[in-house]
Amino acid sequence: GEDSRSFHVSIQAPPSIASAGEIPIITAVAGGQLLLECPEGAEPHPNIEWHREGSLLQEDARRQVLAQGRFLQLRAVAAADGGEYSCRATSAPGDTGPRVRLRVHG
Repeated sequence: GEDSRSFHVSIQAPPSIASAGEIPIITAVAGGQLLLECPEGAEPHPNIEWHREGSLLQEDARRQVLAQGRFLQLRAVAAADGGEYSCRATSAPGDTGPRVRLRVHG
């Protein structure tokens, strides 16, 4: 049998949390599916890059960037997927945008 779980996660950090330097923590179940949303509000959407632990995230069969980068979909989440994720518009100055930390429980 196959057990499938779908999570919709919206990364939104109120200014009070962002200014305190706290990073939201998302918990996922190993083998499940996770959808991270980048809350960049620019219309039309610029190209958005996703980073994991500070490195540009490379898409593969399990990790796909959707809707010009607004969403990051992780399939068959594994412990190795845990870590800090961030997204930023390529047209925006600065290094990174909103961040989230992913913990995977197996």
